Amino acid sequence: MLGKPGKPILVIGSLNMDLVAVSERLPAKGETILGDKFMTFPGGKGGNQATAAAKLGAKVYMAGCVGNDSFGDELLASLQSNAVHTQYIERHGESTGIALITVDAAGMNTIVVVPGANNSCGRAQVDAALSGVGEPGILILQHELPKQTVEYAIRAAHLQGWVIVVNPAPARPVSREMLSMVDILIPNETEASTMTDRMIESEQDAILAAKEFVNAGVGWVVITLGSKGAVCCSQEESCCIEALKVNAVDTTAAGDAYIGALTFALSEGRPMLEGLHFASAAAAFSVTRRGAQPSLGTRKEIEEFVRGLPVQL
Repeated sequence: MLGKPGKPILVIGSLNMDLVAVSERLPAKGETILGDKFMTFPGGKGGNQATAAAKLGAKVYMAGCVGNDSFGDELLASLQSNAVHTQYIERHGESTGIALITVDAAGMNTIVVVPGANNSCGRAQVDAALSGVGEPGILILQHELPKQTVEYAIRAAHLQGWVIVVNPAPARPVSREMLSMVDILIPNETEASTMTDRMIESEQDAILAAKEFVNAGVGWVVITLGSKGAVCCSQEESCCIEALKVNAVDTTAAGDAYIGALTFALSEGRPMLEGLHFASAAAAFSVTRRGAQPSLGTRKEIEEFVRGLPVQL
């Protein structure tokens, strides 16, 4: 069992305001097109994953940095309204991080992130959060913070007995030393391909890539494949999880919904396979609504969503 019931979840990660333009299609290189609408949503992989787990009912703490500006105010207010504990979020003079997102009619997107205040998250903040929560639980990290901060958090949390979950997005090299301390690694197929230098065009390709990470010391590897589902590998087993078929409106934060739901399930003490199916449902639900954090479902919403599907989990 990776998690024990009632264990807290700590997310150390990015906090961004998403600036979203919706258009019929994504522009080609050098092309200007007219969009249909513009919206702003609270986002950032860290903030999204914290919100996803908290909306499901987990006890969630968030550590990160925002600027002393209106975007920072909005991000803090959004987290607090979703019951995320925010005492480990610091405010800095840099502007709050932003993500420029273009979404097409099929729900696919392109994203450019400007980190801003996220780059100020450092060791002292990691130490304060790890010690302040009071008991080792599940730690979630991503790659939208400085590399040295993420590596320090992995080492410190590993020594303290935390279950460490890493979403290596955006993809960058990770040493075998770091991988050996990670309990669950959750890249998407593009990130896994970049990190292993392996083409991933099928479930079997994904399993082979996952086994590379397992052989490097990762406990469990989950490679998400979008509409094709996900594969999961450990030293003992491997499996494929089918994605639920839905009409996608906006795929922004689908991966974050998946990670938040999986860690929530593990914090309840559920086995990995059950957690993966629940995460698949949470991700499918999220793509039926626009925005990052506004698209994330509550436990009741996701359970009702699954009951309404023609094929049950």
